[in-house]
Amino acid sequence: MKKLKLLEIPVQKQNIKLLKAGLLLSLLTVLLINSFFIPMPEGTSYEGSFSDVSNIEFIYDLSYKKNGEVVREHRIFQELIDLIEGAEEFIIIDMFLFNDDYSRKNEFPKLSEKLTDTLIQQKEKRPNLKIMFITDEINNFYGAYESNHLKQLKSNDIDVVVTDSTKMRNPNPLYSGFWKTFLQWFGTEGKGWIRNPFSEDSPKVTLRSYLKLLKFKANHRKVLITDKAAIVTSANPHDASAYHSNIAFKVEGEVINDLIKTEQAVAKFSGNDFEDIEYISSESTIEDIKVMVITEGKIRQHIVDGIKATKADDRITIGMFYLAERRIIKELIKASDRGVDIRLILDANKDAFGIEKNGIPNRQVATELVKKSKGKIQVKWYNTYGEQYHAKLMVIENDHAATIIGGSANFTVRNIGDYNLETNLKIVAPKESRITGDVLEYFDRIWENQEGNYTVDFSKYQEENFFKTMMYRFQEWSGLSTF
Repeated sequence: MKKLKLLEIPVQKQNIKLLKAGLLLSLLTVLLINSFFIPMPEGTSYEGSFSDVSNIEFIYDLSYKKNGEVVREHRIFQELIDLIEGAEEFIIIDMFLFNDDYSRKNEFPKLSEKLTDTLIQQKEKRPNLKIMFITDEINNFYGAYESNHLKQLKSNDIDVVVTDSTKMRNPNPLYSGFWKTFLQWFGTEGKGWIRNPFSEDSPKVTLRSYLKLLKFKANHRKVLITDKAAIVTSANPHDASAYHSNIAFKVEGEVINDLIKTEQAVAKFSGNDFEDIEYISSESTIEDIKVMVITEGKIRQHIVDGIKATKADDRITIGMFYLAERRIIKELIKASDRGVDIRLILDANKDAFGIEKNGIPNRQVATELVKKSKGKIQVKWYNTYGEQYHAKLMVIENDHAATIIGGSANFTVRNIGDYNLETNLKIVAPKESRITGDVLEYFDRIWENQEGNYTVDFSKYQEENFFKTMMYRFQEWSGLSTF
């Protein structure tokens, strides 16, 4: 009997160990599954109402060659500065990349310093001016340190909100679930010991901040709102992005209050609030032009619905840094089959701040579109020289009107699948309106290489590579990518 009891003790201990292991495994399973089902924060994935506007302008930056010389034709950043300098009551600014971290092998205009100084000077000039600066964690390298520019803003009574990405959905839920279960408890701050990947002379970072980066979440918006007007753009106030080709819309009207709501939502879920800001719109409006704010997943909905609604002899023109979203690709092929004229101007995905890229995803997507449409979908590449064709713009034309969608969002699952934070404007205007004419002239200029060398034929970067195609499809499906 005594021997039996001695045998029972190890069995009981083993059972307890198995029970503990089972409970731990169940907890981990729940946490991992939960990472697949995080809802979007309240106030995001927003769709406003169509509003009249008192003014709307299309602005763009182009880098190109003319007579063998590189030309930088850039206006967007100066428009941002001018709008800040004219603000009297409030400024709300939400920018993804806002830093001077880059390889010092090249020199760039000091955009981040200029923006910082302009905001501080405007605050000094008007002490009662409310300024809210919202940005992404990347500028503090995910909590490893605090950037000098953000420190300066804070020390001059400017509210800074670093977006809380833990409240956002997970584009790669398996890794995010692992990070949430095992790593988040250790934080990311502390004495860095790993070289900063963005710049040798930037602060060193922690391994924990690197591991947080791999979640690939971002507040990717690029918006400036004041009591005078608002700008929605694809351009970052980031030194190493200074020469990119970008687009922007400057708008005045009631639609600005919808933009304010979308920024209030980000500030709120990130631990701040500014509910007492309102734009007072002018009574005069432009006839027959309507503008709507769309963010996150609502952008995809409007893009797909717009393409689906096209018919024979309509035209779709897209200028895009990343094109990878499968629904959009399928709808473009179907539209081509219906007789819709489709032109695409794409970045060749070969340049990224001094690093040579592998062409994913645009070269694989472009090859698929041309092949499956039997050459009816026309593709050209924007010819870059170290910078990027960073535009995010689509226009759909029919006999009497144009629908224009542009802003911060690439056409990828990460950007328009309710993962990243993004802001676009949707504009519906008559074909003969100035805004439609300006957008179409922009596309015609770079498609036809008018007075400069902007685009090259599809064949220059055409690429049929099975391995890269499978890599693109896996990355787009899994979220394990930076596009």
